[in-house]
Amino acid sequence: GNAAIAVHTDADTETAYNIATENLDKYAVTEDDMTNPATIVAESIPDTLPEYTNRVMHELIEISEADSIIQDHPELQAYYKGNGRGRIGSLAAIGAWATFTDWTYETISYREDQSWGTQRDVNSESVIDAANQAHPNVWDTIDRSNGDIVCVPHTPCPILHGIRGDDKDATVTVAEQITSEPVQSRQTFLTNQGTDVHLQQGTIDTVDEHSAYHLPCVVSKTPETIEGGHVFFTVTAIDSTSTLQIAAFEPTKNFRKHVRNLREGDKIEVCGSISDGTLKLEKFNVVSLNTTELQNPYCESCEKSMSSMGADQGYRCGNCGDIRESKVEVTVERQLERGWYEVPPCARRHISKPLIRFNTSEDTHPMT
Repeated sequence: GNAAIAVHTDADTETAYNIATENLDKYAVTEDDMTNPATIVAESIPDTLPEYTNRVMHELIEISEADSIIQDHPELQAYYKGNGRGRIGSLAAIGAWATFTDWTYETISYREDQSWGTQRDVNSESVIDAANQAHPNVWDTIDRSNGDIVCVPHTPCPILHGIRGDDKDATVTVAEQITSEPVQSRQTFLTNQGTDVHLQQGTIDTVDEHSAYHLPCVVSKTPETIEGGHVFFTVTAIDSTSTLQIAAFEPTKNFRKHVRNLREGDKIEVCGSISDGTLKLEKFNVVSLNTTELQNPYCESCEKSMSSMGADQGYRCGNCGDIRESKVEVTVERQLERGWYEVPPCARRHISKPLIRFNTSEDTHPMT
């Protein structure tokens, strides 16, 4: 739930610093130990920041590293609360403009102060109508497959709803078309949401904890559903014997149906973050399907499957006694197609790219 925002202004640095620190003092919920915000004012983007910003998206960064950059650049004015962990993100936000090229928009509507912490009053039908009119330029507003309204938070924050998309004007229009309690203010942000900027190209042999990857692999253990509805399977690296456990958790809902249809020998690409040695699956691409399997021989004369006579002893037809030495390879019909599959909007991380944004010749199976 963390966010870092860069505000571009023509104000002088002293004015910008005073306004930023005044508002940080006013609004920071510092009685919460997890709230450690910071603000940094910069006249320009230091040359070292793009490399740092890129690493912030892919690695765990210590406060000491952010501090070191601030100390090396006296022109940066920093102010923070608590342990100042927010300095990490503040610096990355300053460097983002010179680091990334893929941008999206979010129009956020804010509640009146007296409504904070109370149940939101948003007309669901108006959200659905507006979302359908603007789709696919506006996405992840609703979850059609699960009947959820995604754009309305469930936390006691000041946000009434947030509308994301590729077209700035379209996100504003959708926000304005929603019938709801009074809106105190509205702001449109340029964002890296829906861009997959967190994913690194990698291999199973080199993955790190708390980082996110796009990995080529082969399914080596068929998916298994455990108590609670979570689905786990194992993949093996393309060029080594290294393995990795993959998880599709219950909140990913109908996405798990596609995961369960994977089987050993399928060549796939997986995308997600690593935690406790397990990749939390955000999307996967079926590169090729294993369409054969070994089965007991079939007796054509008796039209029935043969039975094993024991380990390495072959197979016998229980009716006519005909014998075969080994299992036979047969073609099987798969309930899965080639292409990309993704979690539904209700389970999608803000930064994960929805398939409707994919500019690719590969097949996609979007969940909208």
